[in-house]
Amino acid sequence: MKKWTLALISLTLVTLLAACGSKPADNASEPGGTTGGGGQETVTLKVGASPSPHAKILEHIKPALEKEGVNLEIVEFTDYVLPNTQVDSKEIDANFFQHKPYLDNEIKERKLDLESVIAVHVEPLGAYSKTITSVDELKDGAVVAIPNDPSNAGRALTLLSKNGVIKLNDESKLEATAKDIVENPKNLEFKEVEAAMLPRMLDELDLAVINTNYALEAGLDPTKDALFIEDKDNPYANLLVARPDNKDSDAIQKLAKALTSEDVKTFIEEEYKGAVIPAF
Repeated sequence: MKKWTLALISLTLVTLLAACGSKPADNASEPGGTTGGGGQETVTLKVGASPSPHAKILEHIKPALEKEGVNLEIVEFTDYVLPNTQVDSKEIDANFFQHKPYLDNEIKERKLDLESVIAVHVEPLGAYSKTITSVDELKDGAVVAIPNDPSNAGRALTLLSKNGVIKLNDESKLEATAKDIVENPKNLEFKEVEAAMLPRMLDELDLAVINTNYALEAGLDPTKDALFIEDKDNPYANLLVARPDNKDSDAIQKLAKALTSEDVKTFIEEEYKGAVIPAF
């Protein structure tokens, strides 16, 4: 009888200890918290980004954020849709790849609950060609490709208008379309193409207007290879974007501060030499 009593007591103690051992950590926090050996809470942030320059900038600040208790997990995307839908669905915590006109259009079209946190840098849009070195060399009926999303398509048409390729009725209109072209002296044929595909199609085109992140990924140097690029003073600064429920969190605010530090400003200027311009 004593043996059974002792066994029952032992089993009860084991059960209690196991229950205590499986208790969730009280200090876990959004988006995901752990405690390091020194007792400092570490929060993991999953941030979606285009490979270049966005992911490279994030990689640069990872060590500094780690010291601040933020484990930065970078999720690379090569398209412009998933980074927003995955923040909205809480699969990732934030993203860094887009400008405000694009964000505003995505929020409207896809009914997303997203907000800008801070502006980080400007990537001037550029016009590229493998067959001409000046727009004066464009032949009648030449094929010109522009991004197919509304904000960047309008941006591309404005760039072409400001450089005398076409003329728009209003160059201040952010989302201009082909219907806004009032002069097309060379009867250019415009093709709207997914932005990521534009560098790969250069051999088939007379001229293409390409987003800088995709130009950099393709080995193009906007300051040397583009026939012309946007002025740095434009409304297309790339943003850190999050949700209303987490944009003011300590971890997101630490990320925003790191992205707009003097260290990042120097990194952008030295790494990209004018192809990417700090917006702070």
